[in-house]
Amino acid sequence: MSLALYLVAPGALDSSGPGDVVVLDGPEGRHAATVRRTGVGEQLRLADGRGRVVTGVVESVGRAELTLRVESVLDEPVPSPRFVLVQALAKGDRDDQAIEAATELGVDEVVPWQAGRSIVQWRGERGEKAWRKWDAVLVAATKQSRRARRPDLSPVVTTAALAARIATAGAAYVLHEDADVPLASLDVPADGDVLLVVGPEGGISPEELEAFRDAGAHVVRLGDTVLRSSSAGPAALAVLSAAARWR
Repeated sequence: MSLALYLVAPGALDSSGPGDVVVLDGPEGRHAATVRRTGVGEQLRLADGRGRVVTGVVESVGRAELTLRVESVLDEPVPSPRFVLVQALAKGDRDDQAIEAATELGVDEVVPWQAGRSIVQWRGERGEKAWRKWDAVLVAATKQSRRARRPDLSPVVTTAALAARIATAGAAYVLHEDADVPLASLDVPADGDVLLVVGPEGGISPEELEAFRDAGAHVVRLGDTVLRSSSAGPAALAVLSAAARWR
């Protein structure tokens, strides 16, 4: 079984090397010491969410913190290409399920999209609360999947802003059930941002499709079945990862 992984603040491990002592405190320290009941002598990993991972042995455990003697340090390179999931806001927990699975599958950035047919609206305090919930989902999924890098979470975008982002990307694929071109038939760029756009329950409007095509996006399908908004993005990420990463 893989070692438990805890996230620390970016930069907290910058000066850590083999033989150094690192303190894990705050919510993560309490979870390790109190909830997980981590004991002296156990091995675990700390990650800063930006690619640095420290592996070490627990030397002491307090009520809400523990100290770790560093055994090794790994710096994971920035992925190339970067996979970006543009997930339309959806009702219920479907968008939460989508970004959780996408994190487990290695997505590098998540972009919430306020699509024209999205039932859910992110506005004001409610929108800020929803954004924080997505961020918490990404953090939990990063730890569960033992990732060194957590996905970035961008602010919610409009259709116009998304079209502008597509125009500057290395490639952009819009998933649509009526498309003729299979995603698996296309080559994945070797670098740059690769965007996957998933629409809401009501689908992507013709006007949105036209705007995305004009910006340079490919409109593609995954297979012969229609997937929910919660599963389409992760399935597409698996296709791209098989072509570009899982070799």
